[in-house]
Amino acid sequence: MPVAIITGASKGLGRALAEALAARGWDLVLDARTAQVLDEASAAVSAYGTRVRALPGDVTDAGHRAELVAAAWQLGGVDLLVNNASALGAEPLVRLDTLPLEGLRRALEVNVVAALGLVQEALPLLRASEAGAVLSVSSDAAAEAYETWGGYGASKAALDHLTAVLSEEEPTLRVWAVDPGDMATDLYTAAVPEDDDPRPAPASVVPAFLRLLDERPASGRYAAPELLEVTR
Repeated sequence: MPVAIITGASKGLGRALAEALAARGWDLVLDARTAQVLDEASAAVSAYGTRVRALPGDVTDAGHRAELVAAAWQLGGVDLLVNNASALGAEPLVRLDTLPLEGLRRALEVNVVAALGLVQEALPLLRASEAGAVLSVSSDAAAEAYETWGGYGASKAALDHLTAVLSEEEPTLRVWAVDPGDMATDLYTAAVPEDDDPRPAPASVVPAFLRLLDERPASGRYAAPELLEVTR
């Protein structure tokens, strides 16, 4: 069975994608910072009959990243790495003139540095896979200028560029950055708590990610809403 590592997998898009892959028979290594919530997600994913290893921890910890890859190796390797864990930099979001520099550093550490660190750790197994792929969850804030989204958007823009360079350096892999579009997640609520407009559930955009895995288009940046439009 193929094996995927998914960070930030206890809820939101990470959990929805984990459940979708488990339903397809994937074995999974799941990461999140809160052990209790991750255990609940792991139990739900395990109900599909797949093998699941749930490892609570912080992706900025090199030892934790090594544990994730080691767990995947024990399951058979790494066929897919999903960099989904994210940090906002400030909760709620604030303008750049008041953005705490420590918050910006945290966003860069989680969204960029840790993502690259996990890629580096997993690369030997990804290269050995017949269908190795890296999927990094981006944001429209990486490409558009929205007030208060500067720190988070800058970190996701850096992740996009890192992903693009990785695709050039690793031509045998598929390397995708995906903007999932608007979703009803705890991350968005923390970012803009006063915005109560209804948004799609994370599960609604998962078919876009599955389409990438099924069709394996060229490495690059994709927007989930556009992938969904093609499939309808």
